[in-house]
Amino acid sequence: MAGRTAACDGAGVSAPHRLLASTPEPPYVAVIFSSVRTEGDNGYEAMARSMLTLASEQPGFLGAEDAREDVGITVSYWQDEAAARAWKQVAAHLVAQRRGRDVWYSDYRVRVAQVVREYGPE
Repeated sequence: MAGRTAACDGAGVSAPHRLLASTPEPPYVAVIFSSVRTEGDNGYEAMARSMLTLASEQPGFLGAEDAREDVGITVSYWQDEAAARAWKQVAAHLVAQRRGRDVWYSDYRVRVAQVVREYGPE
């Protein structure tokens, strides 16, 4: 499977040329979705793009990062745990979650973490 990476900021701007999301000063919440895909696309890429767009429209969304090789990892950043929980319950996202369990993923894990510190090269 070919690798891919992309980032999205809190304004919903997809930035494949920018690999890391721009986030505010901590604290904030990170939802880490790790997955192993089944064979074939079966509508996955279109749904993934749709879900990223929809997530970026939700209150409290700060950004997201995505990478895929053998294991896919999507990290979405949220203002707080309430915003992350609200996203989990959005109707279209519930449909995507169900399709993921039934069709797209042979295994997955969701981890929710509090970001307490962030730093980089600058």
